[in-house]
Amino acid sequence: MTEDVDLLDDLLRLCAAAGAEPEVHHTLPDHREGWEQAPMVLVGDDAAARCRGAARRRGVMVVGRGQDVPDVWRRAVEIGAEYVIRLPDSETWLVDQIANASEGVGRPAVTVGVIGGRGGAGASTLACALAVTAARAGRRTMLIDGDPLGGGIDVLLGGERAEGMRWPDFTHSQGRVGGGALEESLPALHGLRVLSWGRDDWVVIPPPAMRAVLAAARRLGGVVVVDLPRRVDEAVAEALAQMDLGLVVVPGELRAVAAAKRVASMAGMVLDDLRVAARGPYAPGLDAQWVARAMRLPLAGEVPLERGLSAEQDIGEPPGGNGRGPLASFCAAFWEQALAGEGASRSVAGGTP
Repeated sequence: MTEDVDLLDDLLRLCAAAGAEPEVHHTLPDHREGWEQAPMVLVGDDAAARCRGAARRRGVMVVGRGQDVPDVWRRAVEIGAEYVIRLPDSETWLVDQIANASEGVGRPAVTVGVIGGRGGAGASTLACALAVTAARAGRRTMLIDGDPLGGGIDVLLGGERAEGMRWPDFTHSQGRVGGGALEESLPALHGLRVLSWGRDDWVVIPPPAMRAVLAAARRLGGVVVVDLPRRVDEAVAEALAQMDLGLVVVPGELRAVAAAKRVASMAGMVLDDLRVAARGPYAPGLDAQWVARAMRLPLAGEVPLERGLSAEQDIGEPPGGNGRGPLASFCAAFWEQALAGEGASRSVAGGTP
């Protein structure tokens, strides 16, 4: 609410940056529902005096440009404002507050990273199956492809031609990315949203872009699954820093265990909670427990072999998509344990499988 044209331009720009659609008034609305029900009210310092008598509520902020106008603090107290904000100094903070109010601030998504202990370990297949299983159970789910050399996880979902944005569209993201805007921009496949790679030239995702996109995905709540590469660069470290737990997929072979230990050592410098997802067939004398002991990590479970996965993908069925096979059962059991109880994210971070 303001009659200051320059201030209004600034506030409209900040709302756009936060992915929020504002309702603009020059004076106190005749219908008080707008004042009382909006998630946030921004009052220009030129209009604060005209808000006397309005219902007291949370989320009222007095905003101005440059130096404080006379009596602005007294007027802010009179209308029950929580903050007095000066632009441009507080722009970044205000964008965060607008985005939080617009999207709601709830429990962040349970975020799981999946890493292959060696090439061809099946990490992308497991990541896809985990996401599909969570979505089939009715959870808000986002699957993020963090491996630019993996061929595109949207291919596993049969959605390489689906309309929507890919990683190259987010390479210049540095500040706040709106969670709702991110979700709506991505391809919708099998009940979930997917962020994958384009089919053109390979691009490098700057760490600020990875940080902003993943933070936006987590603010939506539900479940986020990230297919991670085996190397840990700055962008991958940004992703690992936002994980609740990581699953290292380790085939039951001595060389695979040796390679996976190096991968886990690098990832473990950022993410404390790493667990082994062992996968057969096993070399003689090896089993899932042996693999976990050799890795010196907790065992999340044994990823089952499932015949016919390639044939199902040929007809557009993603890994775990039928909901009946052993892979889907493994994923369902994983989520049941990971999401149990009110403190879902805390149990994932500290629980024992």
